[in-house]
Amino acid sequence: MNRKRIAVTGGLGYIGSHTVVALHEAGYTPVIVDDLRNSNADVLERLGGICGAPLEYYAADCGDVQALAALFDTPLHGAIHFAADKSVGESVSSPEKYFANNLGAMARWVEALRLHRVAHVVFSSSCTVYGEPSSLPVDESAPMQDATSPYGYTKQAGEQLLRYAHAAAQSANHGSSSPAFGVVLLRYFNPIGAHPSAQIGELPLGTPANLVPYLTQAAAGLRSELVVFGNDYPTADGTCVRDYLHVCDLAEAHVAALQHLERKPGDLDVFNLGSGDGHSVLEVIRSFETATGTTVPHRFGPRRAGDVVAVYATADKAAKILNWRTKRSLDQALEDAWRWQKSLK
Repeated sequence: MNRKRIAVTGGLGYIGSHTVVALHEAGYTPVIVDDLRNSNADVLERLGGICGAPLEYYAADCGDVQALAALFDTPLHGAIHFAADKSVGESVSSPEKYFANNLGAMARWVEALRLHRVAHVVFSSSCTVYGEPSSLPVDESAPMQDATSPYGYTKQAGEQLLRYAHAAAQSANHGSSSPAFGVVLLRYFNPIGAHPSAQIGELPLGTPANLVPYLTQAAAGLRSELVVFGNDYPTADGTCVRDYLHVCDLAEAHVAALQHLERKPGDLDVFNLGSGDGHSVLEVIRSFETATGTTVPHRFGPRRAGDVVAVYATADKAAKILNWRTKRSLDQALEDAWRWQKSLK
């Protein structure tokens, strides 16, 4: 069987690695591009174990077109772009790094995709493009507010880059038989959890920037406590509210987006990916303790720069058009995250 090759930039990272598995299970051939700046080489072997065979891998920055020349020797059916720096807090202190990687490298990658006539492109965007939303839940028609962090701005600009690239490709291909350049922008809310095998999961380098790995490390005794950033927000318990979804649900959404482009070549669309429910930080802590029977030592600290008060999605559009919705519960995600944490040596 001729399995269609899909390039996955950042394919050894948290969401990328789970999407590699989902692509393999759906009958595609994932091709990993990852320079290991935010990931671990061990993940490649773990993915090979889950998928039952070694995977094609390029150890390169996605913006290093020369290093990736061989990638395009065999045609690519599509590409899913994850590669980016992703810490809100770090982006506030090091904005230059985020502009250089999240936008500069991405621009060179998109140019290469167009040059090599890659027809289907899925972009890892974020709910941060909405900034501080004026109403909840957020749907795709909500306007982009001023970004609250450089990270959020790079996701807004990444979406705009792909919109312009799509328009340019449509104009260039007008009246020709060249492959269409279709784009789906996926605006994630907050992915958590891990693969049920406990072979892959979230593995932050250094101090975790996201809630759940910080929480599981505190529960495991690797950190003395979880610091909850702010307890004076205008929410029910004073802590920030987010929409958490299982990373395996999120991975499957990328396959659904790719299949949508196969049905509608050359399309351009955007989808929210979330559970539709908002949970505060304290609610997540309580849910974890109930689901696992493990206490999470925690204390309150000052607010963190760049954080919004509350954001959660309506994912009705994804359900209608992509036939995608979350299937796994918050408790299951937290149980899987804990199983993954306990598997780490």
